[in-house]
Amino acid sequence: MFYLIATLSSENRETRMPSQATETLETFSNPTPGRDYTIKIDVPEFTCLCPKTGQPDFAILEIEYVPDQLCVELKALKLYVVSYRDQGAFHEAVTNKILDDLVAATSPRFMRLTAIFNVRGGVYTTVVAEHKMDDWSPAPVISLP
Repeated sequence: MFYLIATLSSENRETRMPSQATETLETFSNPTPGRDYTIKIDVPEFTCLCPKTGQPDFAILEIEYVPDQLCVELKALKLYVVSYRDQGAFHEAVTNKILDDLVAATSPRFMRLTAIFNVRGGVYTTVVAEHKMDDWSPAPVISLP
């Protein structure tokens, strides 16, 4: 029999967590504010807690938005999403809270958040919440032959 014995140096014994969850959403300037275009972001590992049982709820967050002057920075978004890991929240409330926070940070022309929750008690839940800037209308859809 062969045995592998690993020894850890003092620098490998400690695991440092370089990034911590935060409730702050960072932004950057839209590089093309004169054009309507859509940014789609999928967050496949959203987790919060069921407020009734304390059990974890898992969801995929699908964010679609037409930026105005600001775009959301992706690492900051990831750390923001992680901040919900230990919070109890109903699906409807957490979806609308996340949308409200994203809208407050970026003031987009349009934003839609679709939260697709995994099964809980034999029931799947999908919550869709939208924001539209006053006086903004999307360009007509162009259908090519």
